[in-house]
Amino acid sequence: MQASDTRLRDGRIVRGEAPLNLEMPFEKLEGFITPIESFYVRTHFPIPSIERDAWWLHVEGEVENPFTINYEELLDLESVTTPVTLECAGNNRNLLEPKVKGVQWGLGAVGTANWTGVPLSILLDRAGVKRNACEVILEGSDHGLLDDPKGPPGELTFARSVPLRKAQEDVLLAYKMNGEDLPPENGFPVRAIVPGWYAMASIKWLQRVIVTDQAFGGYYQTIDYAYWKRWEQIAERAPLTELQVKAQIARPNAGAIIPANSGVRVNGGAWTSEVEITKVELSTDGGATWNDVKLLGKPRANAWRLWEFNWQTPLVPGTRNLVVRATDSLGRTQPLQHDPDRGSYMINHLLPIEVDVR
Repeated sequence: MQASDTRLRDGRIVRGEAPLNLEMPFEKLEGFITPIESFYVRTHFPIPSIERDAWWLHVEGEVENPFTINYEELLDLESVTTPVTLECAGNNRNLLEPKVKGVQWGLGAVGTANWTGVPLSILLDRAGVKRNACEVILEGSDHGLLDDPKGPPGELTFARSVPLRKAQEDVLLAYKMNGEDLPPENGFPVRAIVPGWYAMASIKWLQRVIVTDQAFGGYYQTIDYAYWKRWEQIAERAPLTELQVKAQIARPNAGAIIPANSGVRVNGGAWTSEVEITKVELSTDGGATWNDVKLLGKPRANAWRLWEFNWQTPLVPGTRNLVVRATDSLGRTQPLQHDPDRGSYMINHLLPIEVDVR
């Protein structure tokens, strides 16, 4: 249940004004595709103001033929449209205990859109990637000063890298979202879409594609948007990459009043990386027993699967803890507790919600 002092803007929860961060109330989840006006917004710096005719993309680095391309030229290339779920790496952060720093996302820093654009592989093929290349850096136009003593002095531009194989496989340079031009807050004129990865990799306001022959060590690759990866007693920083398997309840929401001895629809979404969601289970007694839910629609790699369950509520009034868990085709499921090595990111442990049966 949203607090009474929660601020809304165009139906979305305001999680920050400068920079702008907006969250979709997850209980508003209706269909497979999230409307543009409901899609969450995550920014780190002021939103760049970019004129379509003034935009150029630079493809450079470890390539035989570096080049630049403008918006109209990009639109002339072969395009594809595909649904992809984007989730902020800090989604669910305000549900962690004890509380942690960072944007206090609830359940709604996630959404699925139909993205239209040009496969990055087309541009890489044109540039001629050198044999020694191993990564591709995606650099946005958004920049600013960091309020972090661990960050570099002066202004910083937002950038992340992906392995060359991933860049050639399915990364998209998107210019349309649900059939419309990207809104400024979602990356106009062009953004990257990195399917199956947390959304910090899907760089908005894209301005440079840099092919490199070494691992990228940028701030948003190794300091922020990173976690501790352990090798026995040794821990090293590793960049966040793939989405973790996860399910969330949209309705009823926490604190809802539910009629006793009635049929109540429980619904939500589940997602993972690369493969399919094969099973979602719901418990209405805090995890003591589990029931398979009905999966809706067809499975799509790197896009969420909606689900529903008809709950026959108990005769006896009282509080009930609902919890949902997902399993994917690789057998991965959700842990009981959050892994502290992940810090305030990759939050996919079981999250019970309490409802009041009356």
